[in-house]
Amino acid sequence: REGGFWFTDSGGGAGRLRHATGVFYAMPDGALIVEVIHPLEMPNGIGLSPDGRMLYIAETRTRRLWACRLAGPGRVKSRRVLATIPSGGPLNVGGCDSLCVDAQGNVIVGTLGIGGVTVISPEGELVGHVPVDDPMTTNACFGGPDLRTLFVTAGATGRLLAFDGWPVPGLPLAFG
Repeated sequence: REGGFWFTDSGGGAGRLRHATGVFYAMPDGALIVEVIHPLEMPNGIGLSPDGRMLYIAETRTRRLWACRLAGPGRVKSRRVLATIPSGGPLNVGGCDSLCVDAQGNVIVGTLGIGGVTVISPEGELVGHVPVDDPMTTNACFGGPDLRTLFVTAGATGRLLAFDGWPVPGLPLAFG
């Protein structure tokens, strides 16, 4: 709404070095790019609540889903762990990947390890989990004419899955 955008940088590493990084805010013309939250352990998915006042961040390595109350464009007032995504699967590992937000403010996050998408309410409660037969369920986004199709990428098998008739529509993309 304010004209800027939020993004994550997952960092990187070489050998035994790992670079922690964070969350950034920028203007499309490049006039402003500022790191707002640092450090995080591989921040990945990011999204805004329906009213634009809460920023959600998936921190892959820690399995944490963060909720950040915004103080304005590029400014965070406070942050808290909204939920920790469960681990599991054959290797009992876990992580959270990309996310999207529905019209009720629920966060839908790609769930690594157990596979599928996990739905967390704005209050941090587990709404549900939709399993996928791929332990590397990564990206999630809404589409379709009524935003009731949830698209999910299955990273290990290279598939794009579509869940038609999702119970709550997604949010339209800003400036879309």
